[in-house]
Amino acid sequence: MRILLTTLNSKYIHTNLALKYLYCILMNSNIDVELKEYTINSDRDFVYNEIIRRGYDIVCMSCYIWNIEHIKELGGNLKKARPGMKILLGGPEVSYEPEEFLRENTWADFIIRGEGEKPFSQFMREYMSHKPNFMKVDALTYREGKSVVSTEVGSLPPLDSLPFPYTYLEVEPDKITYYESARGCPFRCAYCISSLNGKVRAVSSDRLRRDIGYLIYKDVRQVKFIDRTFNYDKKRANSFWQYLIDKDKGITNFHFEICGDMLDDEAFKILSGARKGLFQFEIGVQSANPHTLKGIERNNTTDKVLANVKRLMDMGNIDVHVDLIAGLPYENYMSFGYSFDKAYNVKPTQLQMGFLKMLKGTKIRRDAEKYGYKYREKAPYEVISNRYVSAVDMVKLKMIENVLDLFYNRGGFRSTLDFLIEELSLRPFDFYQRLADFYYINGYHMVSHKKENLYRIMYKFANTFEGEHGGIVERTENFMTLDVLETLNPEVSKRFMNKGWEF
Repeated sequence: MRILLTTLNSKYIHTNLALKYLYCILMNSNIDVELKEYTINSDRDFVYNEIIRRGYDIVCMSCYIWNIEHIKELGGNLKKARPGMKILLGGPEVSYEPEEFLRENTWADFIIRGEGEKPFSQFMREYMSHKPNFMKVDALTYREGKSVVSTEVGSLPPLDSLPFPYTYLEVEPDKITYYESARGCPFRCAYCISSLNGKVRAVSSDRLRRDIGYLIYKDVRQVKFIDRTFNYDKKRANSFWQYLIDKDKGITNFHFEICGDMLDDEAFKILSGARKGLFQFEIGVQSANPHTLKGIERNNTTDKVLANVKRLMDMGNIDVHVDLIAGLPYENYMSFGYSFDKAYNVKPTQLQMGFLKMLKGTKIRRDAEKYGYKYREKAPYEVISNRYVSAVDMVKLKMIENVLDLFYNRGGFRSTLDFLIEELSLRPFDFYQRLADFYYINGYHMVSHKKENLYRIMYKFANTFEGEHGGIVERTENFMTLDVLETLNPEVSKRFMNKGWEF
């Protein structure tokens, strides 16, 4: 019996934590199991050939919005090549509407819904028995003759009972190391599948310190916690952050998704003692429109969240990524601009513009008709328009997202951007609208650009204001020179400055 655990990650640097848990579970058995991870950019023939040539009896694939269409193609081809091969799927993209998925995708044999460790162990026990009874497996959807059957969801195990996912697997130094200290979320945001998981279940403090102590010992470059709200328990979070500060070797960076308005004075006192670069926080603002926040059942106080982001930024030792979501209920184009301005003005390390995904199982997908949503039929189900924002306006926001990412999030333009926004007396959103229009009208979006050429594009953009603001080009040059010298290495800076600002 040969088992393959596999998936298609979105990028090479990403890894799949769910499969590592399952691998550790099978390592305690006599089953021949392999874990192989590919990416959505891997050559399709290569992945298919690798799976077929190794003669697996069961292929287990982890499914998400970024890989489900690729997995459908791969799974269909695998079943054509080897009809006797069994294909077991898991992950959020098949955990909701699983019966419909099996009816539409006849190549798939089994689906485990939700948390997979306990059902997977039960499934393997039944599959290896002489008379399998899959009704004994929790949260399983499978074919029974011509019918599709789903079993009941069973109790969930304590997280401490699950294996440490790196027990039998080496951490990969060139990839992000993922870890979860809790499952579930205390909030009920209408657009998020984590809101469906019920109450929060966490590993014990002793287990958490033991696991992370091992990763620090291994000199892992980045540990990314996949907890939806790491600081849901303020005392627990503060204590752990102090632990990381005390154990810091100057190598590992830790990424946490946190709730900004739950940071207290004790947290700031502790975090102020962290090495620069030790922590990276992701904080969801999503919108500053109170009607929108109520519509998505989000109870955060935006002003408090942003005040705490500013306080973190003023400390100067923590990278803060702030998230906005375009396409939420009651948020039109101008309202989103207001949310953008409020988030931008606290000067986060990165301001990430996301676009609403109508994920299976979420409340907002069930309410799609109520808000007039139109969205893409295939994953990732991104919104096209709704009652409040048109398809054209959504495209305009995509344009703004692109230039925001190039000129703000990737760094190297902070002095220049601050100068131009103030000099032109523009709201940040209006400034990026004009920059996006300039960038696209001139066709710069058609090709990728080296950093040096992005400076030249910004120089040409500043030229468009010379008639209204005499001398602005010369002053922009001064600020861009500061940015160039700070961003590019000395040799590149010298070569660039000699060549000048023109293409």
